[in-house]
Amino acid sequence: MVVEKLVIMLLNADPDRPATLGAPFFQAAVGAAMDLDVEVHFAGPAIQLLRPGLAEGLYPGADRSKSVYGFMQDAHQAGACFFGCSQAMMAFGLDPADTIPEFDGAQGGAAFLSAAGSADTLTLTY
Repeated sequence: MVVEKLVIMLLNADPDRPATLGAPFFQAAVGAAMDLDVEVHFAGPAIQLLRPGLAEGLYPGADRSKSVYGFMQDAHQAGACFFGCSQAMMAFGLDPADTIPEFDGAQGGAAFLSAAGSADTLTLTY
């Protein structure tokens, strides 16, 4: 199988545990640098990372050299797309108009399952 796409689901990654938040965005940036089509899907508590200002104050490492938002920007600039679960957005009171500039749109569960279920796709969950 030749992998053409990387789909990352942030479901258990939690802003209350910043140490869980660096690797997904680092891997998204690496996947995009490898010319993979990269989608990062935010669901559950991770949806809050799309709220302006939140990820800027979170650091995945003790050295605090780069914020979670810095990792997110790297991934998006490399070509990763950021999608928010429409149900999670409603549950956490997040309006699509009030999101970070890197937000690429809201999608339902079927969009994630469709993307993750393709034969040429590698799916990672956090």
